[in-house]
Amino acid sequence: MTIATFIGLGVMGYPMAGHLANAGLAVRVWNRSPEKSAQWVKDYSGSACQTIKEAVKDADFVMTCVGADKDLITVYEGDNGILANAKPGAILVDHTTASAGVAERLAEAARKAGMGFIDAPVSGGQQGAQNGQLTVMCGGSEGDYTKAQSLLQHYARALNLMGPAGSGQKTKMVNQIAIAGLVQGLSEALHFAEQANLDVRKVVDVISKGAAQSWQMENRSGTMIDGEFDHGFAVDWMRKDLGICLDEARKVNASLPVTALVDQFYGDVQEMGGKRWDTSSLIQRLRKFR
Repeated sequence: MTIATFIGLGVMGYPMAGHLANAGLAVRVWNRSPEKSAQWVKDYSGSACQTIKEAVKDADFVMTCVGADKDLITVYEGDNGILANAKPGAILVDHTTASAGVAERLAEAARKAGMGFIDAPVSGGQQGAQNGQLTVMCGGSEGDYTKAQSLLQHYARALNLMGPAGSGQKTKMVNQIAIAGLVQGLSEALHFAEQANLDVRKVVDVISKGAAQSWQMENRSGTMIDGEFDHGFAVDWMRKDLGICLDEARKVNASLPVTALVDQFYGDVQEMGGKRWDTSSLIQRLRKFR
């Protein structure tokens, strides 16, 4: 039986690991807080491990979904990390949204250790993870991707190899850049409709049938109108991602004026107490500063 280890049981990793267990794989989990691992075992079929070393021993695949670059370095490197304890031939798949540089670093270290590595950040949010409907953007070799593909399909709606190591992370940056501008545009549109004393829901119903339509409009306009911001990806995490985008833009000489501005706007939302609000909360900034 294929052994798959999943490291990092946050709002994304928890259901993603669950899909692997539901597919009949032998799943081991590890999380910094062991109580989360214990709860996962109660919800799904698998085993909770006390250490990373125990979790990755003899595993065919090791999936990670942690916070940021520094967390990846912690779980992958060192005597107690994945690279020192996974078996040669194992395929390592990282779902963290991180920098392209750390993906390239880990891919090279994995190659030297005789392992495969795929950087595979995801889009679709907590709901997409729970429903097994994520978009997975992969970077790595064709051979490693082919081996991992059958596992990733258990929680992917769309799954593509974008190029060599780091390409998955760069594609996720494109995704976040696009979302930042869309959410700000939608926020301004709804705010204008409110200030113009229009029936905002009726406005959305009309314009969503035309060129203004977007996923954000279809799925977030109603909660934005109601001032409800507990439906997905948190502002703190978006700022982390946009920081990665802006750092990479400087490296590749790309100009991102709108992204830089929206990043500052999210900073305002944080100062308003909205660190854990979802990304559609940009509209609250406009309501406050009007």
